Amino acid sequence: MKIKQIQQLIEPPPSHMVGDGFKVHNFFPQAVGDQTRMSPFFLLDYGAKFNFSPTNNPRGVGVHPHRGFETVTISYKGGVAHHDSYGNKGIISEGDVQWMTAASGILHKEYHESEYSKKGGPFQMVQIWVNLPAKHKMTNPKYQALQNKDLANYFLPDNKSRVEVIAGNFKGTKGPAFTFSPIEMYNLHLNKESTISFDLPEHYNTSILVIEGSVIVNDIETVLTDHLILFKNEGEQISIKALTNCIILVLSGEPINEPIAASGPFLMNTKQELVQAYEDFNAGKFGYLEA
Repeated sequence: MKIKQIQQLIEPPPSHMVGDGFKVHNFFPQAVGDQTRMSPFFLLDYGAKFNFSPTNNPRGVGVHPHRGFETVTISYKGGVAHHDSYGNKGIISEGDVQWMTAASGILHKEYHESEYSKKGGPFQMVQIWVNLPAKHKMTNPKYQALQNKDLANYFLPDNKSRVEVIAGNFKGTKGPAFTFSPIEMYNLHLNKESTISFDLPEHYNTSILVIEGSVIVNDIETVLTDHLILFKNEGEQISIKALTNCIILVLSGEPINEPIAASGPFLMNTKQELVQAYEDFNAGKFGYLEA
């Protein structure tokens, strides 16, 4: 099995605020510089660990629309609450995952969970936009609330380090998330000095983000907290050695080889579809959600 070659080590780009509750580094498409390079993943906003002060008015992002893709939110610290125009609502706490399929169109709002807001403290999260194949872009919206206890775990021989499988199949351990195209999404929880190796298809677009700690990848590249490795589409095997106790997010998926037309909260295939999305949103066809 050939080693999956490293293309680029990416430092966290300058942060920006999304609403008043999410201070994020945009690794792609911004830092990578190519809208299709990590297809089927279109966007990765990483909220590195940040301490928010207590407040009685939860911070967040108000009502906004989406069409043509999915939002996947992973909570590492703090809590995130969600409401959408299809009646879905929920709270994700440390280790939980929220997988919202916007598809034909939805309104939602995201904000800090009320008890966390009152206490304040460390907040850390990831939001990923997963593109949908053209044939699924106008299907009905759906919502997957994946609590940490529902995620699948593959334990390493030390029986302490583990792979938390959100989507896909890690050495026979299948994640609970339903996906519209082939996706592998894992959190690696590794103890200091532990090692792991695994294979991903050569043609899958693959990256890893170090959430906590530091690691050596493929015996050559040291990767520190909050840094991302982008892999070439060459080789299959990745090896990781933990220099400290660490958490690593692995994203890998089969590219969707279709045109992309992106504008604001919409991710379609043509400019005309974008125009239609704005028209439908302005006509109230995405439903209603109280601010």
